Amino acid sequence: MGSPQGSTLTTNMAGLVDGSSARAEVSFIDSLPVYVKELIAGGAAGAFAKTTIAPLERIKILLQTRTDGFQSLGVYQSLRKVLKHEGVMGFYKGNGASVIRIIPYAALHFMTYEQYRGWMLDNYSFLGSGPVVDLLAGSASGGTAVLCTYPLDLARAKLAYQVGDTRSKFGSGMKSLYPRPAYSGVTDVLTRVYRDGGIRGLYRGVGPTLAGILPYAGLKFYIYEEIKTRVPEEHRKSIVMNLSCGALAGLLGQTFTYPLDVVRRQMQVGTLQCSTIQGDARYGNTYEGLTSIVRNQGWRQLFAGLSINYIKIVPSVAVGFAAYDMMKVSLRIPPRQKLQAESSG
Repeated sequence: MGSPQGSTLTTNMAGLVDGSSARAEVSFIDSLPVYVKELIAGGAAGAFAKTTIAPLERIKILLQTRTDGFQSLGVYQSLRKVLKHEGVMGFYKGNGASVIRIIPYAALHFMTYEQYRGWMLDNYSFLGSGPVVDLLAGSASGGTAVLCTYPLDLARAKLAYQVGDTRSKFGSGMKSLYPRPAYSGVTDVLTRVYRDGGIRGLYRGVGPTLAGILPYAGLKFYIYEEIKTRVPEEHRKSIVMNLSCGALAGLLGQTFTYPLDVVRRQMQVGTLQCSTIQGDARYGNTYEGLTSIVRNQGWRQLFAGLSINYIKIVPSVAVGFAAYDMMKVSLRIPPRQKLQAESSG
């Protein structure tokens, strides 16, 4: 019963079982197509990054849309007011919709960028392999991701725009501080918006969104790759250097396209706003929105909440890149250079 041979046999059998399960795991991961791995890695990175910056994202939307009681407040005062009336969970209102949206958005954004880039390199060699390809591939991938996930972004904006008092001692549930319809969740938003406006209602504000994301996504990749070409070869694999380049690219790209984001948010929540607060935020198109905001609210409103974007872009990029790199290692995604060599060979 307790002989060395029996012990050895037991150990060998356990080793065989462990080895077979490990080989099965390796076989399953390695059998996945690269684009599927990129979808998984990008989605996980997006979810981690969005949850990290959710409180700042909530305040940014409240400032962008000039929500009652927040027009004259700064970032710190706004954070305190949300905490007072809604508690810690108030910082994450709309984050569920944001995460649900960002998982497919980031997954599609990363995956289609690589696919568009490879397709351009294979079919349009006259473009070269430099930042121009990254600009075009980034813009195309950003547009693709937006069109596929926009209704969820609309739901996130409407949920974040609501300000209620969940700390009230009277009654239960959320007591609305302002006379506007309250949504109970993502499904409720999508159902009611579709009932009132159909598909067009679900895509309200998609014009300025595309007008903003196409140059932003393209510029982000373009600036990132251009900056990296100016970094000495021995430092290009540094995580700190990659994060720094990505953060700078995000900051510059966001600054150039931010006014379009403000128009998008005001169009998304236009049906919830009182016309006496902002004139009429139901803009017909992006140009009308820009001119109306400048005329009725002042040009500074085009950059309302931009300081929060500057604050949140660095941790967002840092967490996103770190999570994406970790997932790529876990899923054993080959380096881009190896993929290009295999496709060309």
